[in-house]
Amino acid sequence: MPKIKDLEKIDQPRELLEKYGPEKLSDAQLLAILLRTGTKDCNVVELAKKILKQFAGEKLLNATIKDLSQIHGLGKVKAIEILACLELGKRILKDKKATLLLSPKDAWENCKDIREHKKEHFVVFFLDTRNQQIKREIISVGTLNANLVHPREVFEPAIKHSAAQLLICHNHPSDNPEPSDEDIAITKRLREAGKILGIEIVDHVVVCKSTFLSLKNEGLL
Repeated sequence: MPKIKDLEKIDQPRELLEKYGPEKLSDAQLLAILLRTGTKDCNVVELAKKILKQFAGEKLLNATIKDLSQIHGLGKVKAIEILACLELGKRILKDKKATLLLSPKDAWENCKDIREHKKEHFVVFFLDTRNQQIKREIISVGTLNANLVHPREVFEPAIKHSAAQLLICHNHPSDNPEPSDEDIAITKRLREAGKILGIEIVDHVVVCKSTFLSLKNEGLL
């Protein structure tokens, strides 16, 4: 088993984080940065994988110093450092409620601010792999019946926010949710651009004052 110092420099977790940012690292690579060193027979990344396998899911959040210290290569000091980082994360996120967007109705309910506007507002929800909202942005404001959107305006912030999926919405001032030819064309254009970038368009929802329409459910996505 190669030691972490024997790997190519750019493949080391610290260098990967510096070059690409923490969002691009795996759970094991992030944990490896905290551990710093492995053992004689197990490099630090493999040690991190072993810990994550033994304490899968939320088990790590409930682990004790004694629990972690029992893993070969993970002494009391490292166990304390891991628990300190986990506790800090829990405190920071304590009052943060993740917004889940799982259905067209969820999107409609989260677009209260644009439903009754007299101009079309094109909104993008940037989501992670679990359909949790990372960010919501109004990409453009159009005329009464037209709203032109360029893929660049949608995917530049998507890449910036490390979004895995996008849910797009726009309002119809007419209060008629039926998609126009332009709505369908924009949807297909964004879907194709997303395929190239590896970012999925999960739906395009037309929102109105009291109703909504999903282009995905209509077979138009």
